[in-house]
Amino acid sequence: MANSDLAYMGLLELGAAIKARKVSSVEATRTMFDRIAAFDAKLYSYCALMRETAEAEAKQADAEIGKGQHKGPLHGVPVAVKDLCDAKGVVTAAGMPRIKNKNVATKDSTVVTKFRAAGAVILGKLQLTEGAVAHHHPDIKVPVNPHNAKFWSGASSSGSGVATAAGLCYGSLGSDTGGSIRLPCFANGVTGIKGSWGRVSKAGVAALSWSLDHVGPMARSAADCGAILGTIAGVDPADPTALRVPVPDYLAGLGQDLKGVRIGFDEAYATKHVIPAITKSMVQAVEVLRAAGAEIKPIKFPSTDEVLEAWFSICPPECAAAHEATFPARAADYGPGLKEMAENGHKTSGIAYAKAHNVRMIFRGQYDAVFDDVDVVVAPSGMSYTLSVKEFDVFGSKDTDWPDLIRFTAPFDMAGTPTLSLPAGFDSEGVPFGFQLLGRHLGETPLVRVGDAYQRATDHHKRRPQLAP
Repeated sequence: MANSDLAYMGLLELGAAIKARKVSSVEATRTMFDRIAAFDAKLYSYCALMRETAEAEAKQADAEIGKGQHKGPLHGVPVAVKDLCDAKGVVTAAGMPRIKNKNVATKDSTVVTKFRAAGAVILGKLQLTEGAVAHHHPDIKVPVNPHNAKFWSGASSSGSGVATAAGLCYGSLGSDTGGSIRLPCFANGVTGIKGSWGRVSKAGVAALSWSLDHVGPMARSAADCGAILGTIAGVDPADPTALRVPVPDYLAGLGQDLKGVRIGFDEAYATKHVIPAITKSMVQAVEVLRAAGAEIKPIKFPSTDEVLEAWFSICPPECAAAHEATFPARAADYGPGLKEMAENGHKTSGIAYAKAHNVRMIFRGQYDAVFDDVDVVVAPSGMSYTLSVKEFDVFGSKDTDWPDLIRFTAPFDMAGTPTLSLPAGFDSEGVPFGFQLLGRHLGETPLVRVGDAYQRATDHHKRRPQLAP
C-alpha cells in the first residue's frame, strides 16, 4: 500500500523535502497514483487522470532541482484541479457529461499555466457537480465523503474536497460561487481560501456566474493554501477582470504570535440559525486566537438576509447567460439541478436583477465598514452538521433549504471579499465541521496568518480518514 505518511505530508513540508532531495517528486507522484488506484474506485474524486504528463513533470522537477534550479514551494509537488479548469489536451467536462464530453482544451487555463510555471505536478482533473451548481449529473458517480460514506461530500468542489482529505493530492483547486470551496472544506475537514473577487484569473475556467465566480486553493492547512494562492494569483492579460494589484507573500510572518491583530466576533451572528456545537467551536477558536496574542473585539455584523435573497436573482440569470449556446436548445441533456438553475435565470426579470445588484453594493459597503476596526472576523460557515446523503437526496423540498445551505457563504461571494475555511471538530458520526475567517477586500494575508496560528494550536486539520481499498 502507498506510504500514508508520505501521502499526508503537508504541501509545504513535501516541497521542502523535495528541494532538500530527501524525497523525490517522482516518488511522491507515484505514491499519489498508487493511492488513487487503491482508494478512488470507491471515492470517485477524480474524473480524469493525467499520469503520463504528471510523471514527466515529476522527472523534470527532480532534474531541475538537482541542477539548483528551484522554482519555489510547489516545485515537484503533486496537485490536482477542479474539472472547470482547462488543461491542454484534456477534456473539460465541468460535470456535464452529455454537453462537454468532446470539449478537449486547446490550451491551459491561466491557473494551470501558473501551476506548471511553478513546477507543480498536475495529477488530473477532479469531479464536480453539474456546471458547478449543487447537484451532480445523474450519469456521474458522486464523490464520497472519506470520513463517512453516509454523508454528503459538499458541492460543487466535491472531488477537490474528497481528494485533498483522502491524501490523493497535496492540494487542489476549487471554485466558489455560493460556497463551493467552503462547503466541501466543511464536509471533508480540509482548509480552503476563497480570495477576493478577481484575485485569481478565471481565464480558461468554465463559468457558472461571471460576477460571483471565484477560483481558489484547497489543502490541509492554511499555510499550504497560502502557498497555492501565492502561485495562482495575479494580473492576467487573458482576463481583464483579474485585479491589477501586487500579490503579497502570504507565507511571510507565519509562525509568529498574533500580537497587534484585531479579531472581531459577533456572538449573536454566530448563534442565530446555528446549532450550539458549532457556535461553541467558534467561541473556543476565539479563545485560541486570544491566547496567541490577538485582540478580540466584540462587533455587530450587518444582516445578511437581504443579500442572501439577492444572490438568487443574480446567480440564475448569469448561469442562463453562461449556458446560452446549449440551453434551452439542448435542455434534454441537462440534469435536473443545472436545468432548474438555468430555467430560473430565464424567469428572472431585469428589474429583479438590477435591484439585487443594488442590495449587493449596499451590503459591500456595510461589510467594509466592519473592517474599520478589525482585521479578521470569526464567523460560521454552516448552520448545522454536514447533511447525510439521504437528507441531501430530498434537499430542496422546502423553500428554506437552499437559502439555509448557503446562508453563511453566499453573502461573501456577493461582496467579493476573502474568506478562509477551517476545520474545527467532528460530530458523533466522525464527520468534520468547521467555521470561516472573513477578511477585508484583498485581505488574504491576515487570514492566512490567523488561520495558521489557529492550526498550530489545534489538530482538527491533521485527522486522517480511515480508508478501505
